[in-house]
Amino acid sequence: MDHPILGQVALAYSPVIDRNRSVVATRLTVFPLNPSATLDAKALLDALAETWPVGGSQLWLNVTHERLLHDVLLAQPGSHIQIEIPAFMACQDDNTDAICTLQANGSTLLLKGRPLQELPRPVLSSFKYAIVDIEDDRRIDQTTGGSGTVTDGVVRNIEHVQAGITTTEEMEVSFRRGASAVLGWPIDDVIKIAQKPADQPALQVIVQLIDQVHKQDDIEDLEATLKRDPPLAYKLMRYINSPAFGLSVEISSFRHAIMILGYQRLKRWLALLLATASKDPNMKPVMFAAVRRGLVMEELARIGGDEDMRNELFICGVFSLLDRMFQQPFSELLKTIPVPERVYQVLAEHTGPYEPYFKLVQAMEGNSLFDVKEAAEALMLSFDDINPALLKATTAAGQLE
Repeated sequence: MDHPILGQVALAYSPVIDRNRSVVATRLTVFPLNPSATLDAKALLDALAETWPVGGSQLWLNVTHERLLHDVLLAQPGSHIQIEIPAFMACQDDNTDAICTLQANGSTLLLKGRPLQELPRPVLSSFKYAIVDIEDDRRIDQTTGGSGTVTDGVVRNIEHVQAGITTTEEMEVSFRRGASAVLGWPIDDVIKIAQKPADQPALQVIVQLIDQVHKQDDIEDLEATLKRDPPLAYKLMRYINSPAFGLSVEISSFRHAIMILGYQRLKRWLALLLATASKDPNMKPVMFAAVRRGLVMEELARIGGDEDMRNELFICGVFSLLDRMFQQPFSELLKTIPVPERVYQVLAEHTGPYEPYFKLVQAMEGNSLFDVKEAAEALMLSFDDINPALLKATTAAGQLE
């Protein structure tokens, strides 16, 4: 992936979550590293097209720089890319033609924020959704007795998407209020040890398998454990045979997987299985986040790490939200789930050589250019390396679904 434009911007990503708690699109935020520079909008779209081709998964594009966004609108991106347009730009007459042309060509446009004046009707009808930050809705509640049903002019004339979601409760409230989707990572819920849910049988099987692989038990013992949950065995085989894994031969059985992969490489796929095993619908965004963290951290390790480091960073990422799934702190949880020492240091102690990688991934899940740049500088990585790693990981994640 050789696109010079990727060294001139910082990228951040977040999920678009629908009412079924399914992740239906990726929102990609683009921050120019030099606000005064003139960037090539077509080059940016060409770079993104490798990860989000026509007919592929949905991309919501959030460009934070007015000039670059204006140029993106004029470049007429493909209709599969949904473009976010700030309300103040939607009100500007010199953007009207570009907005209406995009809509006429089949593009989905998203109105970001609250217009300070009424939009022309042709412009308003070009937008499918209005993106409303949850903090704005909270302020409305404070002035209306918390009803949450105020029709506040233009924004509520079209369906809305709630931004700024950080907890499951906020997500559920937003959907009850009529949001069509939410933007954000609902993973900040406080762990409540006293309300620990009963472990699902599938989770118990995977934990046992991870322990057996760690101890390098006989293949027969591992097969006997996996046979306790046939759907789990099927899912594991599907993961291992996915294009994301890149094997040249098809794995036909668990025994075959061990013979081809070995115990150490098998650990990463059991880790992925554990991170995606919850049947709670509200855990779907959490599982989405865990998988992408693992894949992004693995790709970052390719820049200068060996295979052991890549595998460990992958496990670190996909395990990073198990405390939410099990509602246990890592200091307790990792007593039953064996992990490499450097992974334990990050998850349980927030220390060690992998901590800077974890902070970079967390920063890329946010909306702060400062945080992303600070985390990148701590690792001494350039965005020429970081952004291709993010896009490659996103492609690999799509191959797993």
